Amino acid sequence: MPQLLSVFLNVLAPVFLLVLVGYWSAPKLHLDAQTLSRFAYYVLTPAFVLTILGRAKIDAALAVRMVLFISAAYLATTLIAFALARVLRRSAAMTAAYVMLAVFGNVGNFGLPIAQFAEGQAALIPATVFFLSNITLGFAVCVIAANLQRGTQWQAITRVLKTPGLLALIPALALNTLQLELPLFVSRPLELLSGAMIPVMLVVLGAQLANAGIPRLSADMLSVLLIRLVGGALLGFALASAFGLSGVERNVGILQSAMPSAVLVSIIALENNVLPEFVTAAVLLSNVLSVLTLAVVLALL
Repeated sequence: MPQLLSVFLNVLAPVFLLVLVGYWSAPKLHLDAQTLSRFAYYVLTPAFVLTILGRAKIDAALAVRMVLFISAAYLATTLIAFALARVLRRSAAMTAAYVMLAVFGNVGNFGLPIAQFAEGQAALIPATVFFLSNITLGFAVCVIAANLQRGTQWQAITRVLKTPGLLALIPALALNTLQLELPLFVSRPLELLSGAMIPVMLVVLGAQLANAGIPRLSADMLSVLLIRLVGGALLGFALASAFGLSGVERNVGILQSAMPSAVLVSIIALENNVLPEFVTAAVLLSNVLSVLTLAVVLALL
């Protein structure tokens, strides 16, 4: 119990306090969550990727194992969600919702700051690798699932290639591989923007949760929550050693696999009319309840 309390106060509480700032200030100050979210998505995230990965020192073979690990962990929860929805004879839309909520973790808003607070500054490099890997997989699967349930074509997957964070990965890898240094008048603004990404994303999450309202618990809601929060954590612990991860990479990988559903899932559901009210409510509940599950995961690491 003392260890759980210490984990909550020193690792989770700082993150959730910033979420509460967004939750409280959004309605009071009439903050536009969508504008803030787009700013973080299109400006702050690419700056963060360029700053962190442009200077990162990481073994290529280790990076590949990290990508394979996080992909395997999230694909496993996705397959479980799909199988359960089919066994329960859910509609195509509800099956798509199950899949979307299982495959896309909140590896940005929650994963990055929690990993940093739990494992120190060195955790940002592996956390960013896991973040980019899951956002690619999650966005791709969510778009496919959303469009398949409507019977449309797979061309929508090309939207994945336009993800700002992934576009920034190309120059970041070039800078890293060639060991180039950006001029100060470029690197310093990027560093300032990079430092703003995590707090802004947490405030945005709070603002988005404030707009979601109070969700109602149902059997389907409980199912997706258990798959994402409990199933993701268990798979993280089970698969980490299989992919040869240890130390900081192992701990951060397990944390990222245990994250609640990403807020982007509700945006994709809204844009594609995939039970947006259910998906948004599930995202809200998974993020709120993750304070309990993540505290247990952190205590076990």
